[in-house]
Amino acid sequence: MRQIALGSTDTMITDYCLGTMTWGNQTPEADAHRQMDMALDAGITIVDTAEMYPVNPVRAETVGVTEEILGNWNAANPGRRGDYVLATKITGKNAAFVRQGQDITGATFTAAIDASLARLKTDVIDIYQMHWPNRGSYHFRQCWRYDPSKQDRAVTLAHMEEVLEAADQAVKAGKIRHFALSNDSAWGTAQWLRLAEDRALPRVQSIQNEYSLLCRLYDLDMAELAVNEQVTLLAYSPLGAGLLTGKYQDGALPEGSRMAINGDLGGRKTERAFAAVAAYLELAKQHGVDPVHMALAFTVQRPFAVSTIFGATTSEQLAHILSGVDVTLSAELMEAIDTTHKAHPMPF
Repeated sequence: MRQIALGSTDTMITDYCLGTMTWGNQTPEADAHRQMDMALDAGITIVDTAEMYPVNPVRAETVGVTEEILGNWNAANPGRRGDYVLATKITGKNAAFVRQGQDITGATFTAAIDASLARLKTDVIDIYQMHWPNRGSYHFRQCWRYDPSKQDRAVTLAHMEEVLEAADQAVKAGKIRHFALSNDSAWGTAQWLRLAEDRALPRVQSIQNEYSLLCRLYDLDMAELAVNEQVTLLAYSPLGAGLLTGKYQDGALPEGSRMAINGDLGGRKTERAFAAVAAYLELAKQHGVDPVHMALAFTVQRPFAVSTIFGATTSEQLAHILSGVDVTLSAELMEAIDTTHKAHPMPF
């Protein structure tokens, strides 16, 4: 693993990040705590969660459970909280689970921070992220029908300024250290950055967007913005929600797996996705690389700052991932991956 800078700060993080979204549903608390021990012992220095977790599925009655599980680990290991950078998120407008139907506002931003701090049993959140923007998003497989034409620019900018002012107060109060985004666009990120600079408010230091062999939208405008503006990518779903492990090929449906629980992997289950996965599995075989390690190593070798978020339902799965965090793909394999991507673009 490498140590990389978080955005424009002097905070250093590993280029691999432990994800937690199954903790409390598929992953019981004891195994989640084992995963924390394993990840930190392996040298991982960043852990990501969210107030709405766990997922698969998201339910109102389980919102906050993952943060509580991580908080219990923090309480049981008070000397280790300083060993890792803690990232969490405020949930955006939704119909079913957290603050139903409500936009993120300065007030909800502040209240959500306080609630997360209590569940996490910590004094400070290192990276506080907007899970998705009020104005809508093309992420979550919504790119095929995304329509920004009804957005109101003045309303959007006023909202951004309100949230940045709340973030500024939270930083000054010592509740959070850095402000960040998730599931946002190049235009949106640019506006957050511009407003922060113009008004001397907290700038965006990272953005958590989906990125994998199967989802490379970030390679376009977002990568250019990130390099020039020093915004670090926290890449989620680097294994394509498990597709890139190969475990769903040829109609396989492992018991207890994400696909067995939610059916279509949030819209990722398509015939073209299975064809793309077959091509990547064959590449890994030809080059003698484990397909899981290849998929993860690809993300951290991109020409922009990235820390890849990996999740594991079990500690056994985590052990397999951790055994490959120092894998480096050859230039020949990276070129072959690009060739395969051209043949299988945007499979979902």
